[in-house]
Amino acid sequence: MTTKNRESENKEQENRLLLPFFPHYLLDEVIAWYVMLGVIVVLASLFPAGLEEQADPFQTPAHIKPEWYFLAVYQELKIVPRTIGVLTPMLGILLLLVLPFIDRNPHKTWRRRPIAVGLGVIVLVAAIVLTVWGWRS
Repeated sequence: MTTKNRESENKEQENRLLLPFFPHYLLDEVIAWYVMLGVIVVLASLFPAGLEEQADPFQTPAHIKPEWYFLAVYQELKIVPRTIGVLTPMLGILLLLVLPFIDRNPHKTWRRRPIAVGLGVIVLVAAIVLTVWGWRS
């Protein structure tokens, strides 16, 4: 092979590698997405999802539980009146938002802040107990 042929072959390979994104790669992606969408539509029409009984918004089935991070609130809603169960998490979040403005204690160490540490431990233990209780029930 002559050097001229090698150069033209290398140049041709380089041009093939440097195709512009817009018409070439974008069209490849669009075609692939439309093919996948077509496959999903065909499968959905051939194998439709079965309909089950109509949902009742006032009756929660016994087997349904929320994710683990909502179990404490879910359990709290089971054991306290509804108004308190709804307001308590909202007040807790509001307290967390305004706590830096309320707490003016100049000490940063936890040994000098027994009330704040005590309340934090109580809230943490209550959240853990309610979460485990909700998980077991």
